[in-house]
Amino acid sequence: MRMNSIGPAEGSRKARRRVGRGKGSGLGKTAGRGNKGQKARAGGFHKVGFEGGQMPLQRRLPKRGFVSPLRDDTAEIRLSDLSKLPIDEIDILALKAAGIVPAAAKTVKVIRTGKLEKAVKLSGLSVTKGARAAIEAAGGTLANVPVRAEKPKVEKAWEKNVAAAAAAKAHKSAKTEKSEKGEKPKGEKPPKGEKPPKGEKAPKAETVPKGDNA
Repeated sequence: MRMNSIGPAEGSRKARRRVGRGKGSGLGKTAGRGNKGQKARAGGFHKVGFEGGQMPLQRRLPKRGFVSPLRDDTAEIRLSDLSKLPIDEIDILALKAAGIVPAAAKTVKVIRTGKLEKAVKLSGLSVTKGARAAIEAAGGTLANVPVRAEKPKVEKAWEKNVAAAAAAKAHKSAKTEKSEKGEKPKGEKPPKGEKPPKGEKAPKAETVPKGDNA
């Protein structure tokens, strides 16, 4: 046996398919692409899920649910998790060292689940309203609690329309009350006397001649 005679076992390696090498191979002429059409052309590829221009299935199906982009940055812990820790002063670094929250977490929030039977001092952790009450009831304290800034309320279009309609209704009712009491509403002028029709002048008063003095 020589090095140049060594090769893979018979049948272990299959020869690659060579298309367009005559009809005797079974893949001559059209090379297995069929007759004409988009897929028979060079570069005739369409994206996955393309259905000839009609709305594809992945867009026809309704969407449900929501995935927060901050899911890897935030973590939640229970009150019962705080009870398991052997320390009393707890911050985010202590929780990461204990393996309760993932190392990639940037913020941690305590929720009211389970029981807290010892006094703990939390620093730099967010808490829910119920969890705060439970911690303070057990004699614990909170420090450096992050506070979320409140967003300014933006008045919606329908709220503006409702307010405008209410103001118009109030103004109209006040105007009717004044007219019922006999008060002259603002902006309305009193009716003037009747004017003579156009083209007709009013008769002038008779004048006495200058030479006729009594």
